Amino acid sequence: MNKKNNEFKIKTAILTISDKGARGTRKDLSGPLIKEMMENIGSVIVYEDIIADEKSEIKKSLIEISDKNTADLILTTGGTGFATRDITPEATLEVIEKEVPGIPEKIRADTMAITPLAALSRARAGIRKKTLIINFPGSPKAVRECLEAVIDIIPHGVKILKGDITEHQPNHK
Repeated sequence: MNKKNNEFKIKTAILTISDKGARGTRKDLSGPLIKEMMENIGSVIVYEDIIADEKSEIKKSLIEISDKNTADLILTTGGTGFATRDITPEATLEVIEKEVPGIPEKIRADTMAITPLAALSRARAGIRKKTLIINFPGSPKAVRECLEAVIDIIPHGVKILKGDITEHQPNHK
């Protein structure tokens, strides 16, 4: 992490959701990009997988990772658009216990300054047990832009979720 996060490490799971990726007919570029960006802030990647756009499979993966406390953070990539098989947000909403609307709101607000098409994202974020789950689009360009929008706030959220931060400092901005 950067200096203000000291030795705090986020255990991160990366879940790529892609029919073609799961079949091996398309190389996953977004998952490795997320991995690189998260490792650059000191995150430890504890889980990586590529699964098909199947709601039951997505839910099963999110539940297993969260409920076994495998990761503090699950970042999904893919399945957030308008295509018939894009069901990542629906699967996420079915497994989270608390929605965190500010994360996708910030992502959309920041990325709409780059392209108005960002308004078409249906990505969600939420908490299950002690795990934060955030959906990202499938394209590497969009993943980079979206993750850049929130990468600086993720550690603070995870620290709160894990109980490392229980009160804000008086100089909190």
